[in-house]
Amino acid sequence: MNRLLPDEFTTRTIDAEGVSIHVRAAGHGPPVLLLHGYPQTHLIWHHVAPVLAAGFTVVLTDLRGYGDSGKPASGPDHAAYAKRAMARDQYLVMRELGFDRFAVVGHDRGARVGHRLALDHPEAVTAFAALDIVPTRYTFEHADTAFGRGYYHWFFLAADHGVPEHLIGQDPEFWLRTRMNVRHHGGTPFAPEAVDEYVRCFSDPAAVHASCEDYRAAATIDLEHDRADADRRLRCPVLLLWGEHGFVGRHYDVPAAWAEYAADVRGHALPCDHYVPEEAPEATAEHLGAFLRATAAAT
Repeated sequence: MNRLLPDEFTTRTIDAEGVSIHVRAAGHGPPVLLLHGYPQTHLIWHHVAPVLAAGFTVVLTDLRGYGDSGKPASGPDHAAYAKRAMARDQYLVMRELGFDRFAVVGHDRGARVGHRLALDHPEAVTAFAALDIVPTRYTFEHADTAFGRGYYHWFFLAADHGVPEHLIGQDPEFWLRTRMNVRHHGGTPFAPEAVDEYVRCFSDPAAVHASCEDYRAAATIDLEHDRADADRRLRCPVLLLWGEHGFVGRHYDVPAAWAEYAADVRGHALPCDHYVPEEAPEATAEHLGAFLRATAAAT
């Protein structure tokens, strides 16, 4: 087993209505669910999770389609990888662990899952932190040339007929390492052991396909769900953290974008690029800890 996380992080697999979800957990106190992004696994939190576990019960999972979690088949509507389906997995995991109410922290794709989780299960989510994203609907509705160039992978990965699967499948390690390295700017280097683990998981053709389905869902069924909920705003407190050197930080007024989607928003730019929990782990843990303590005290 990978040793980046302390031994106190126990490992188990939880069945979420037929989809196996890989889970690691440690700590005591108010529960918090940490969700990773593309093309990674729960190990993106290997710096931050042990710090938070000193005061919280920390739950780490691999999203469906990623890491060592299940990779269900998907149909033409991509519903198996809709954020609604992925969020329900996480809701069921937390219920199985005995938590009816919990905070959610998500980076990248995990933040999109977390956003949907807070919308679909507002009674369960006490607080939500989104790292280095603006909402999916906002992103597509404000797409421009800079977005097309900076986030070309959104359109490439969503392409049909197996094109991205075939091309990435020729050298998945090259794709993964390149995607990560070009979006890293200063700060803490990636841990080689973590990247090796991302490569191991992403080298599975089923993972490549599932992650493409994630992006196809974002451009289709997720937008349908988001447009249907256009008049709803998150009820829980929301913390935003983003990299000042990354595309999101340079291209958007992040709090202003989220103000259309949540009533209680606060946020900070951190001295990094996209991979906030790995590039700026101390600042990330500090901001998350303060936010989670404050919101736990208020509930």
